[in-house]
Amino acid sequence: MSIKLSKRQQEILQIVKEDGPITGKQIAEKLSLTRATLRPDLAILTMAGSLDAKPRVGYFYNPQSETKKTTANLSKQLVKHYKAHPIVVQKSASVYDAIVQIFLEDVGTLYTVDEEGLLAGVISRKDLLRAAIGNNNLEELPVSVIMTRMPNIVTVQPDETLLEAAQKLIHNHIDSLPVVREVDKEQKRYEVIGRITKTTITRAYIEMLEI
Repeated sequence: MSIKLSKRQQEILQIVKEDGPITGKQIAEKLSLTRATLRPDLAILTMAGSLDAKPRVGYFYNPQSETKKTTANLSKQLVKHYKAHPIVVQKSASVYDAIVQIFLEDVGTLYTVDEEGLLAGVISRKDLLRAAIGNNNLEELPVSVIMTRMPNIVTVQPDETLLEAAQKLIHNHIDSLPVVREVDKEQKRYEVIGRITKTTITRAYIEMLEI
């Protein structure tokens, strides 16, 4: 559970970050307040782990507290709140059309769907590059020939966390995950409702650090 800091507590934290180790008396002087006035705030910051204190040394900032807080926040953030719009192509589309789309949309991965609009495969830039080398019939070659098919597609559900998504990306050495809604559990049929990328997670992490 995170503690919401008051304006004065935030000011104290900033002073200690910049000038620590620093005594309570010195902090009070910088804020033009008495030490007695600051004692409750310093106690809260120390108990919360944001500050550490040593006798005859003073208060100093504990960076591990902010790291733990950010990690905890990241582990609670859900994929559905960060997913981007999926870029899809029909599995009957040509490799040429897929190459055009991947560069027009400036993405690293395309998701292929079948006639029902359900996930059929995944195509990366590497897949398209391999198909393009030495092949003069890209307009006649369907993407279904080069795509990765189920059950070899790693997916993520909207109610999974960003941390779980990050673990899947790293463990499987991939750059993008289709965010899916299960349509048929037995046959593992999914509707693609979004995408999560390494860039998405990096941006979320940076935003939390800047709060």
